[in-house]
Amino acid sequence: MLLTEFLKEGISSLESLYPAAEARSILTILCEDRLGTKNYTHIVNPSYAIPDRKLPGLRSDLQRLCKGEPVQYIIGKAWFCGYSFKVTPAVLIPRPETEMLVKEAITVASRMQRVRLPYGKAASEVKVLDLGTGSGCIAWTVALGVPGVRVVGVDISEEALMVATSQDISPSDRKVIPPEFIWGDIMDPGKCNLEGEFDIILSNPPYIMEKEKKDMRVNVVGYEPHGALFVPDGDPLFFYRGIAAWSGRFLKKGGCGICEINEMMGEETAALFKDAGYSRVELVKDFNDRNRFVIFSK
Repeated sequence: MLLTEFLKEGISSLESLYPAAEARSILTILCEDRLGTKNYTHIVNPSYAIPDRKLPGLRSDLQRLCKGEPVQYIIGKAWFCGYSFKVTPAVLIPRPETEMLVKEAITVASRMQRVRLPYGKAASEVKVLDLGTGSGCIAWTVALGVPGVRVVGVDISEEALMVATSQDISPSDRKVIPPEFIWGDIMDPGKCNLEGEFDIILSNPPYIMEKEKKDMRVNVVGYEPHGALFVPDGDPLFFYRGIAAWSGRFLKKGGCGICEINEMMGEETAALFKDAGYSRVELVKDFNDRNRFVIFSK
């Protein structure tokens, strides 16, 4: 069977779930992993034939896709900020919007590190705390982006921590410090075995309200962990109160917090941090001009 034929068949099979362009992208991701092809192979080499021994596996994968299972769970990995991260149904699939949070964190951490350079060996290391670390993609990307920064990722899910600690990443820069991952509850900072203060606190907590679930695709609501996605309609800022409490306990004076938020709750989330006593609280929009982050200082 030609690759072009498989893609045509797959797009037709997925048309009830995804637009054609998205279906094609999903299928090329699958083929890149299973066949070693590129997203342009079917264009530059239309006569490329799928090896017979590979076809049954691809058809099985296509059946899973047709049920709504995300391709990232099928191949066991997702790309984030240019790195490949292991993902399982125990963790969220990283989103492009969250890359903006990481880029901002890297900018802030790099600036802090430069300010401390003149102190030489006496300079204190920049420390970053990632609350609700999930797969560890945020923690790892910050650590890789600013060699020498020390990052700690916290999560309440033991399964998520297993994924985070098992990421197969070998930094080329010897100065990179692999993140440490520990158990902790966002709503109870006192239970976490954590000491010291951090320069930056990051979090992409659950923030989708239950009432929004009806408008979401089956590949999300049917497969990704609900505990990492949804909050009660009556208390949508539940986890942000926890982040404010963690920041009160672990964020250094002059430190910075960056949180991803529900676009419909921007003003309310910013007000929560202002009311908690944080300064320079700022709403930041994403590439779709939607409220996506809150940045605050202590």
